[in-house]
Amino acid sequence: MDWASDYLKTNRASWNSKTDLHMESDFYDMKGFLEGKTSLKNIELNLLGDINGQSVLHLQCHFGQDTLSLARLGAIVTGVDLSDKAIDRAGELAMKTGIDAKFICCDLYNLPDHLNGEFDIVYTTYGTVGWLPDLNKWGQVISRFLKPGGRLIFVEFHPVVWMFDDEFYKIAYRYFNSGPIVETETGTYAVKDSKITLEYVMWNHSIGEVISGLIKNGIEVTSFEEYDYSPYNCFKFNIESEPGKYRIKHLGNKLPMVYALEGRKK
Repeated sequence: MDWASDYLKTNRASWNSKTDLHMESDFYDMKGFLEGKTSLKNIELNLLGDINGQSVLHLQCHFGQDTLSLARLGAIVTGVDLSDKAIDRAGELAMKTGIDAKFICCDLYNLPDHLNGEFDIVYTTYGTVGWLPDLNKWGQVISRFLKPGGRLIFVEFHPVVWMFDDEFYKIAYRYFNSGPIVETETGTYAVKDSKITLEYVMWNHSIGEVISGLIKNGIEVTSFEEYDYSPYNCFKFNIESEPGKYRIKHLGNKLPMVYALEGRKK
């Protein structure tokens, strides 16, 4: 396979196929969102602070729920995603809620061909960098769209999580990036019992690779935290050990599950 071109086609088809399923799922709680509930979690909200009047670029936004939640906080928001169906649904959701936001459909690496300007904040969270083969290019895009002194807000599942098999009983993958991982999955993180079967291509990225991709592109990491829980019930054998905190039942709090960082463009 020519990974430079075909992984985008594979992954776009995968996300297109599960967008409507996700929008209708309990996981995304669309009813609560439409009634005014935020989709943002405390980890990112604490990093964001007061963003009223600030411009925010939301990378890999799926169908825009978090993008619109940022706009509800008073931000001027642009969301970007590879999936054309997800971007269509994001636009429909913006109209339905009456929230002003801009959405762009493109591969993240090609964003400079579709968007001009600089932003106060670049925002990207939960299950994003694993879809990208090159984190130096990722850092270049972030740096390109951040104003001098602008902030990156980044929250992601911990790479140690991706070392395990789906049952979290054995180490099945390398911590470091060893090239594309091509797999087929039945069900999705949001609807685990769904019969939908999809192929996807992903990459494992160490924390060192993430931080290097930022530093090399003029982004200074100003804070970094790790968490022993996920705010999402998205893995097998999750239990809610505390309100809003999900851990793997047989591993408890032994596993780092999420990390969060703030960066600032020099």
